[in-house]
Amino acid sequence: QFAFQENEIKLLTAEIERLKNFGCLGVSPSLEGLRDENAKLKYRLNFLKKSLQEERSKSTKSMININSCLQEIFGAAIQAAYPDLENPPLVVTPSQQPKFGDYQCNSAMGISQILLKTREQKVIPREIAEKIAKNIPANECIEKVEIAGPGFINVHLRKDFVSKQLSSLLINGVQPPAIGKRKKVVVDFSSPNIAKEMHVGHLRSTIIGESMCRLFEFAGYDVLRLNHLGDWGTQFGMLIAHLQDKFPDYLTVSPPIGDLQAFYKESKRRFDTEEEFKKRAYQCVVLLQSKNPDFIKAWNLICDVSRREFQKIYNCLDITIIERGESFYHEMMKDIVKEFEDKGFVQVDDGRKVVFVPGFPVPLTIMKSDGGYTYDTSDLAALKHRLCEEKGDILIYVVDSGQSVHFQTVFAAGQMIGWYDPKVTRVAHAAFGVVLGEDKKKFKTRSGDTVRLIDLLEEGLKRAMDKLKDKERDKVVLTPEELKAAQTSVAFGCIKYADLSHNRLNDYVFSFDKMLDDRGNTAAYLLYAFTRIRAIARLANIDEQMLRKAAREEVLILDHEKEWKLGKCILRFPEILQKILEDLLLHTLCDYLYELATTFTEFYDSCYCVEKDRQTGQIVKVNMWRLLLCEATATVMAKGFDILGIKPVQRM
Repeated sequence: QFAFQENEIKLLTAEIERLKNFGCLGVSPSLEGLRDENAKLKYRLNFLKKSLQEERSKSTKSMININSCLQEIFGAAIQAAYPDLENPPLVVTPSQQPKFGDYQCNSAMGISQILLKTREQKVIPREIAEKIAKNIPANECIEKVEIAGPGFINVHLRKDFVSKQLSSLLINGVQPPAIGKRKKVVVDFSSPNIAKEMHVGHLRSTIIGESMCRLFEFAGYDVLRLNHLGDWGTQFGMLIAHLQDKFPDYLTVSPPIGDLQAFYKESKRRFDTEEEFKKRAYQCVVLLQSKNPDFIKAWNLICDVSRREFQKIYNCLDITIIERGESFYHEMMKDIVKEFEDKGFVQVDDGRKVVFVPGFPVPLTIMKSDGGYTYDTSDLAALKHRLCEEKGDILIYVVDSGQSVHFQTVFAAGQMIGWYDPKVTRVAHAAFGVVLGEDKKKFKTRSGDTVRLIDLLEEGLKRAMDKLKDKERDKVVLTPEELKAAQTSVAFGCIKYADLSHNRLNDYVFSFDKMLDDRGNTAAYLLYAFTRIRAIARLANIDEQMLRKAAREEVLILDHEKEWKLGKCILRFPEILQKILEDLLLHTLCDYLYELATTFTEFYDSCYCVEKDRQTGQIVKVNMWRLLLCEATATVMAKGFDILGIKPVQRM
């Protein structure tokens, strides 16, 4: 991992000695120039030594991203082979077949194209690959390289290197690679509307957003989880007016609003059909926005009813989130309008104040003709607050794909006015598709209504229990407490995994039958595989303390091809996480966990971990290094589940 710094230190030390000799012999035409060069080299040498020590102390417990290490090694080799080439392509990927080694560097073809285009040099990729291979610096991870086909460089890892990394994982646990400066990440997700129930459309934002937060937190970022509730606006006028009519003593007696959805529908019907009620609703909005105490109390009462209902769902799904609704930004909106006006970006269109952003045909409306603000205004205010007050380095909005143009326009407006530079600050819309029913249409109830999220979760619990009882887990295998834990784990784990295992950019079909199937890439299969792996050591009477002792003393032998395959698969975890931090596509983690589970099955079927007497069933031999491979697999799976928000159980 530190081969390059060490190599550079050696080279710099040699160069300083060379310059000293030149100076002593009087060969240099400019002694002053030599002294300057010598001073620069010494400074660089001291800096490298210091940074190497810091990196070493940080990285003793971190898991190594093998792909990144190989990229550094091949980056140095390409630089040495072609020092004049600017930004040469660096392509390192895991090999798909064992005969092609463990990883492949496929840069030679790209370099061949660059040499032809920029220098009119025709060099066959195989020659380039050979030149790169000759310049690979000394390192601790590569056993050998082979040139294959037109110019692929097949990389074979050292077994002792992989064994050492697995031992480190077992001793230190799953530790993320060091990220450098600790950045602040703001994630906007879930965001239901007050007075409306959470429905299946909120499921994706809530699950995806929570998982993204967990990933960034694990990677060492400072994460702020925000729930941008729809808790302000004209709809509160009709709700408060209806509250006054239905519960006139609401200021002194807390109104028993049991079904807020029905309450909302009643007020909406009156708003659409009763002209007098409509006028009063508008008056209520004005009084609310002027902070009249009675109207603020009514608003809070309605919000509290919704909050309690939302919290039930967040508790079920183990969601942690801070409420910061549209009302939080209300006082800032006036300044937002003024800032855009002062910088000359505002045009008046039929009484509305609008902002045209270059490249976007539809303008942002930042003030309505009646002086009211819009979603555009509140989203601009939220963007500025997150950038300038919260000092967010990375902003992620987990909102459906239908809002893509809106957010692109808002982000572009933020850049236009100078709130952030996209080269410095990352602002991303993590868009997602809709949830479909098994008929491939928008997921609805039989009566055509939107599916309430609480009903969906309760149905999941019922179906999970039915599945466990079908397999007679309630009769002998599990205690009542274990059965309940397994039900919750399977129900909510399957709902989350079904969502996260699909590319978020696509729509996905919601099917309880598929998600509860214990075959294939499902949470049910992975949870069951995990409990089986955890049980192997337990059934061999090997406890945690014995495993910890073995991890420090045993060398993990990776002679069998399935041991080798599993060991490498386990160590790919950091590169999987790094990819998701870059593209925010969580299905990659699900695919990896499924690959890890199936690779483990291949290993377990081919390699005896515990050998028993065929007649008596007595344990005659425990292959401890293989039990350690089981433990390393389970440790990585457990961290993967944690990032996905899935809670495994010890017995299932």
